[in-house]
Amino acid sequence: MKTVVALKIVPDDQDIQVSADGSLDYSKAKGIVSAYDLNAIEAAAQLAAANEGSTVVAMTVGPASIDDSKLKKNVLARGVDELFMAVDGAYVNMDARATAEALSVLVGKVGAYDLILCGAGSADNYSQQVDVQLATKLGLPVVNAATKITAKDGAIEVERTLEDVVEVVEVPLPAVVSVSPDIALPRIPGMKDILAAGKKPMHVVGADAAPVRALETVSCLAPEQVDRKQEILEVSADGAIAQFAAALKASL
Repeated sequence: MKTVVALKIVPDDQDIQVSADGSLDYSKAKGIVSAYDLNAIEAAAQLAAANEGSTVVAMTVGPASIDDSKLKKNVLARGVDELFMAVDGAYVNMDARATAEALSVLVGKVGAYDLILCGAGSADNYSQQVDVQLATKLGLPVVNAATKITAKDGAIEVERTLEDVVEVVEVPLPAVVSVSPDIALPRIPGMKDILAAGKKPMHVVGADAAPVRALETVSCLAPEQVDRKQEILEVSADGAIAQFAAALKASL
């Protein structure tokens, strides 16, 4: 089985600074793999380990800044066999539609595959739309909220843990599946994994054409800081629970 993991490189939120006007300054923020996609990478690696002869390919699209050797090794050190990147100035600030379009072009360069895995959403926008839009462009079935994936003959069995039920569905391959963060705990690559990653295939290509966006971002500002009231209630006092509930309701 050949599994392709679609991942996104996002700015490290610990390094994002808020300017006086509320705008976000990303100049000192290094690119990292979106946290939700780390779960998808680990799920793919575990699926490959459970099925002899399987391989894992990672793919991502973005601006030239994501073409970083350390970043690429970090991906390949997580049980990934091969990496495909499409980097171009046209891939800056893409919405879900444009991202899905760019990924659909890139996956054509990957070659034949059985399964495409996506994270539950991206750590920056979290639109939860790339998986379904990518599947639509490729004409494939799609399943989301996967918490367990089992390979079968020409199909996969997907367990979905929903709010009030655990659902099990069988999906023919090829297919697109987005996974819940609960599906697998991302591994911490060791030095041996990182050294081996430098010898694995890495492919970097440009954009064939600028993807079409469906949304226009008017502005993106950090919310204004609100001073805490620091109201303290004594549990033993009469009516403390009611006061707490009223204070909580008033703050919403």
